[in-house]
Amino acid sequence: MEFDVLIVGAGPAGLAAACRIMQLSTEKGQEISVCVVEKGSEVGAHILSGAVFDPRALHELFPDWQEREAPLPTPVTEDRFFFYTSAKSAIKLPNFLIPKPTHNLGNYIVSMGNLCRWLAAQAEEMGVEVYPGFAAAEVLYHLDGRVKGIATGDMGIGADGEQKPGYVPGMELHARYTLFAEGCRGHLGKQLISRFELDREADPQHYGIGIKEIWEVDPAKHQPGLVIHGLGWPLQESRSSGGAFLYHAENRQVYVGLITDLNYSNPRLSPYEEFQRWKHHPETSKYLEGGSRIAYGARAVTKGGLNSLPQMHFPGGLLIGCDAGTLNSVKIKGNHTAMKSGLLAAEEVVAALAMGAEAPAELAGFSARMKNSWLYEELYTTRNFSGFMHKFGTLIGSALVWVDQNLFGGRLPFTLHDRREDYATLKPAAQCPEIDYPKADGVISFDRLSSVFLSNTNHEEDQPCHLTLKDDGIPISVNLPTWDEPAQRYCPAGVYEVLEDPSGPRFQINGQNCVHCKTCDIKDPSQNIVWVAPEGSGGPNYPNM
Repeated sequence: MEFDVLIVGAGPAGLAAACRIMQLSTEKGQEISVCVVEKGSEVGAHILSGAVFDPRALHELFPDWQEREAPLPTPVTEDRFFFYTSAKSAIKLPNFLIPKPTHNLGNYIVSMGNLCRWLAAQAEEMGVEVYPGFAAAEVLYHLDGRVKGIATGDMGIGADGEQKPGYVPGMELHARYTLFAEGCRGHLGKQLISRFELDREADPQHYGIGIKEIWEVDPAKHQPGLVIHGLGWPLQESRSSGGAFLYHAENRQVYVGLITDLNYSNPRLSPYEEFQRWKHHPETSKYLEGGSRIAYGARAVTKGGLNSLPQMHFPGGLLIGCDAGTLNSVKIKGNHTAMKSGLLAAEEVVAALAMGAEAPAELAGFSARMKNSWLYEELYTTRNFSGFMHKFGTLIGSALVWVDQNLFGGRLPFTLHDRREDYATLKPAAQCPEIDYPKADGVISFDRLSSVFLSNTNHEEDQPCHLTLKDDGIPISVNLPTWDEPAQRYCPAGVYEVLEDPSGPRFQINGQNCVHCKTCDIKDPSQNIVWVAPEGSGGPNYPNM
């Protein structure tokens, strides 16, 4: 199938780009065909975000979004910030001690899954072809090296590699320009960055793992619009960094979550168990007691900011949104910046297509558009966040971020770099303290398998495992004893296990549990795990994350 523009991923970046291309095509009288492919079973099925949403880019795309009934039902009414000093105590921080960009009045508590479904409906009304359930499995290239499009994965291949009775071959989708908007650690985006050396002038990308639950709480405890953020315990105990959130949405729902930075050093640390511990803190559990958990999910977060941002253009296309890493790490927000990158991409693509046969192979003008936008301004003024937090730790790092943002507006006359990959930070287990995680009580805290059940994760079991090993003859962690294998701890879905067989410990991959968070692809210290796309529609089916 041939299109003018092909977009991989129906998240905020990809859908914003699709909508804006169609708006511009109407304004300029250009006929432009646009296709969006999405690996989830429906638009929104793989979308997970906090999320407190900054509507700035949405205002630009649809100034009448309220009349169009965009699902932004809950404006923020109050910000609270806590430093959790122990398992039982916390200090409420006054707002003047909080970096200015983190204040949320004027923003909205939203389900990004529902917002993406709404964006997809707007795109389809304008003529965009949206195809959920089709995983982009391979990048296609012209003979001269330009990106030609993508191939979707075959359906109906057995675990033995043979075709099953219901086999359906994948399709080739070709386009004049292809926009990759797969989200954090996109598996095709990773290949493009390597092939075209797009990160040759950038720091390594840095990541966190975000784990989120939705709770339905007692109406007497529900305060629609309340936003709570916190630092400190429990991550501080292992000298790890990250932060917690608790957002009061509509319909008695509360979104709770913990982001653990993936530069932690103790291989015994489990981000999932740290989250379960945090829910028992009195400042958290007081909202959850008497309520019920209704959804669970996890997703990696791109946190490197401007210093880690690769070149976003290459012959035949662009990387946009978190596929490149446009999240504002001080605000802890990436949806509005992803959307803005999509709007800028749309403008560049439409301008190029208007040149007809003279259209350039590479959209190099995108860099100038980016640098002249408020998106670049946001990323520039927050460029030192990761450096401060990674080099100085939570307490001193947070203080330096406050000085940078509140006194200097993000314009200190230097730039901090962190050139150490997240996977390279793990120490030998013998050098690290044990972490005693309490057993889940089934009321506030839960085990992983019951959590995965709430994510509605499903994969066709008789298919090749999409969690591949470059070399299955070596341990995942070549420098660690088998029983200290960190994959069984950093995975939030119980995919990786070390089992005791008569012949000795055996590493097992339960690929059907995978929620597509990509943490293993990022944190594996030997970089032996490679996440590839399973059959289309596989993975979580989030209702409103």
